[in-house]
Amino acid sequence: MNDPLNQKHVRSYKLMSSACAGMFVFGIVMAILGAILPTLFSEIQFNKSEAGNLFFTMNLSMLVMSLLFGPVVDRFGFKIFLAVCSLLVAFSFFLFTTATTYTNVLVAAIILGFGGGGLNGGTNALTSDIHPDRRATALNLLGIFFGFGALTIPFLIGAFLGRVGLDPILMFATFLSLIPFILFVSFPFPKPKHEQGFPLLEAKKVVKHPLLWLCGILLFFQSGNEFMVGGWISTYLNEHFGLTPTTASFLLAGYWAAIMSGRLVSTKVVKFMKNEKLILGSAFLSLFAAILIVAAPSKELSSLGVVLIGLGFAAVFPTTLAIAGEAFPSFTGTAFGIIFVIALTGGMLSPWLAGKIAHVYNIQRAMFIPIFNCSMIICVLVLIQKTLKSHKYSQF
Repeated sequence: MNDPLNQKHVRSYKLMSSACAGMFVFGIVMAILGAILPTLFSEIQFNKSEAGNLFFTMNLSMLVMSLLFGPVVDRFGFKIFLAVCSLLVAFSFFLFTTATTYTNVLVAAIILGFGGGGLNGGTNALTSDIHPDRRATALNLLGIFFGFGALTIPFLIGAFLGRVGLDPILMFATFLSLIPFILFVSFPFPKPKHEQGFPLLEAKKVVKHPLLWLCGILLFFQSGNEFMVGGWISTYLNEHFGLTPTTASFLLAGYWAAIMSGRLVSTKVVKFMKNEKLILGSAFLSLFAAILIVAAPSKELSSLGVVLIGLGFAAVFPTTLAIAGEAFPSFTGTAFGIIFVIALTGGMLSPWLAGKIAHVYNIQRAMFIPIFNCSMIICVLVLIQKTLKSHKYSQF
């Protein structure tokens, strides 16, 4: 006789495995453009302003997908949506291998944004749904696989770019992105939460809740940080300190490894520390590291700042999502969709603005953006703490 509890545990394990695989690929999505940018500069002639436009259009595609995914998964479920997004990512990686002009790279970046945005939102919402009793722990665990994915491509570029070139590395990334597709189509997924129709009146209350918007605004600045540092730190280290593209890629890998390690630690810390306190401590560490990166007189100290900022960034995004998931458990897709739209707007603007500043002035001035963003995160978190303590806060 089958044990229903054991069957439920197995289903949850399979779903979490597929979500982690999808988040692994999203990690590759987030790191790949910044990692290949120095090589693209040498192979395809375009300036830093145009490079900023690549980040802008990729993130704009993610934003559009975030507008769509929430109501879609709440109404129709996760399975087909996540499978299609995996295929989009694989196709975009393949397009990078064939790109010979800036326009080709731009098209690949747009498709990458659509697929990556869907994987990001869908896997986070799925994880929140299947772990209602330990959302912060599960979402930080999911974030570890983001770190593994983000670490993979910079490491491979640093280790093998000089030996095999960029195209074989991108083809390997294409193969990796098909793994979650296989899992998504193979495993049984839960039924849609609103299979009989989407409850617009209840969803409207969620959309109007101030906590939702504060979480989104906090992640507006945090996404700006992550996209900015992940996208431009290799170029900054290369130009400001004269590091080779290979060495800069290894340091970018160290940044993503720090994020991964920080999220591993956060899965333990969050068990005895409130979500808000964990975010606050992380924000202060990020602020210190951002100042160190810009003000350091040597490449060694600046490199230390890169690792420290990765540790500081680690817990902020998943733990903020856990706050929203606990507040809106019946509308995780919709709530996360709105949050991701706001967050990705920041992710879209910061690296784009960095490109403009670097083009007009220099790359060092552009690196002041994370200092401002970290300061704003601390301010917004104070408002979130007040909202959580107020009588207006309630679950949906």
